[in-house]
Amino acid sequence: MKLGARVLKTGIAVSLALYVAELLGLPASFFAGITAIFALQPSIYRSFQTVIEQVYSNIIGAVIAVLFVLTLGAHHISVGFAIVLTILIMLRLKIDKTIPLVLVTIIAVMEAQQEDFLTFAALRLATVLVGVLSAFIVNLIFLPPKYETKLFKSINEVSQDIIRWVRISIQHTSTHTALKEDIDRLSDQLIKVDQWYSFYKDERSYTKKQQYIKARKLVLYRQMIATAKKSHEVLKRLHYYENELMQLPEHFHMMIEDRLERLAAFEERLHMKYVGKIRPETGDLSDKDAHLKRQEVMDVFVKEISIAQTEEEQFSSYHLLHVLSALLDYEEQLEHLDLLILAYQSYHSEEIENGLASII
Repeated sequence: MKLGARVLKTGIAVSLALYVAELLGLPASFFAGITAIFALQPSIYRSFQTVIEQVYSNIIGAVIAVLFVLTLGAHHISVGFAIVLTILIMLRLKIDKTIPLVLVTIIAVMEAQQEDFLTFAALRLATVLVGVLSAFIVNLIFLPPKYETKLFKSINEVSQDIIRWVRISIQHTSTHTALKEDIDRLSDQLIKVDQWYSFYKDERSYTKKQQYIKARKLVLYRQMIATAKKSHEVLKRLHYYENELMQLPEHFHMMIEDRLERLAAFEERLHMKYVGKIRPETGDLSDKDAHLKRQEVMDVFVKEISIAQTEEEQFSSYHLLHVLSALLDYEEQLEHLDLLILAYQSYHSEEIENGLASII
């Protein structure tokens, strides 16, 4: 079990919110702790983005709660109506990310039973805002995680899993259920990769030099993600057309298997090339002696389809083209990634994080 930075930040933010609320003598200080949990953001930049929205959305929620209590009273039905109205307003104002936090504010305000309701409502709102500001302060002072390291690690892990399954799938040794479950799992992992990319993109750079470095790396990582998604698409089509691929002539099947193995191995080398474990000129996919060009591959495939149809072989060229198109897309993305890494290694190799090499 790993203690992550976000777990630690949550604990500190809640403790700070409770301490400040008690220090100020605010009633029901636990609301400040609950608010801090909802208000915590994964990065400093997102904290700046959301803190203003959180403050004024909570003020709107508190005003709505006060109006409902003064007009309809503080009972269950009025609370429900107040929540529905608030959600509609938040959606209209396009600040729906603050809805869970605003609902906490409404409940905190409307559960008041004191005669001096307005004063009590103001104190409850202040308690909630203490939680928001505590979470914001913790995000500012707490060292942010290294999102670049987490991003590259997630890209490399999902790519390795996909490559492993591609190699197994083209040999038809995988079970249908296990592969289907892992394809879904890999889809979820790719969504998480996009989230890490978003977090890394949101990190602020404070000098022009850092901004240029960041921009170059974002292009590289975006292409790595695009390549991983294309390999995932290849895997899905290998799985979907498994029966059709098994009916291919043996020499034709061996050709596809060899091509996929070359592409998979090339992607592995590209990751190693990026972190400096192999020389930049190693394993160029455009090497004519090592790999066929895309047009040559297409010509061979068309020729083999014609031969197979003449000999009345039992396989579908239509289904084969689905696999072929995904394979060629994958190859194009790899070539593009290779060019980007080669250029980056040639001119900016000193910018690569030292810790990335240990991931592979």
